[in-house]
Amino acid sequence: MLERCELCPRECGVNRQQGIAGRCHEDATVRIARASLHMWEEPCISGTRGSGTVFFSGCPLGCVYCQNYNIADGSNGVPVTGEQLTAIFLKQQENGANNVNLVTPTHYVPLIVPALERAKAQGLTIPVVYNTGSYETVETLKMMDGLVDIYLPDLKYFSPELSTKYSFAPDYFEVASAAIAEMFRQVGAPQFDDNDMMTRGVIVRHMMLPGNLRDSKRVVRYLWKTYGNDIYMSLMSQYTPLKTVERFPEINRKVSWDEYHALENYALNLGVEQAFVQEEEAASESFIPDFEHFDVKAYLKA
Repeated sequence: MLERCELCPRECGVNRQQGIAGRCHEDATVRIARASLHMWEEPCISGTRGSGTVFFSGCPLGCVYCQNYNIADGSNGVPVTGEQLTAIFLKQQENGANNVNLVTPTHYVPLIVPALERAKAQGLTIPVVYNTGSYETVETLKMMDGLVDIYLPDLKYFSPELSTKYSFAPDYFEVASAAIAEMFRQVGAPQFDDNDMMTRGVIVRHMMLPGNLRDSKRVVRYLWKTYGNDIYMSLMSQYTPLKTVERFPEINRKVSWDEYHALENYALNLGVEQAFVQEEEAASESFIPDFEHFDVKAYLKA
């Protein structure tokens, strides 16, 4: 699959096995930028012990405002073998993580699958989370069927004009909505354990962009009309304007609380009951992890 890569909707077709990077900025060597207990996911994902995040380098989408731009562009990350990846998954469980959280895994799926299968054979029992921007093909997602327990996808835009301008993907909504439908087919309605931690289900995230309340309302309405309370929504106010958006003055600011509360009220008025919302302090660069000092061997020995 990596010899003529069509794992994501970009379908760039390069031979990543020969060391050629695709649109995702990555070749056939798995690289990760961080593995850690992450406390800043939704409460039913992080809990009090943390989510066992594994941040993969590169990204098929490449949004101009990406909060993790310094790994999405491939500029950070260390190579890992398949056996090391399996060991990292198991290490997260050993460290008490509520789950193994695969962050931006799309372009490595054929390499993640055997690593996860080995981990499960060796005693991995905590849920597996697939955390994605949703620029996914249904075919790639089907490779994860039976391995993923919780899907944590974004639904960034309804408007093709916005997705073209900020993510270079005019087909984003069409692609992402089909991907989310496949995710829901695989895992179904939400399930929780006795500690209110999610064990199965879908949480669709929408990070509001400044000045785009109308589009955010359309996203929320689509999700509510399509899935009702069979999914959770996560309405995010944490957008942080970084140096990458200086050429886009209309989004070179934080979301105002008037905008965000208007979206909250819209969701409530629709009848949305299962949604996470954020407090003011979420819009801070302090919530963006450090991706520059990860040492795989030291992590596995700790």
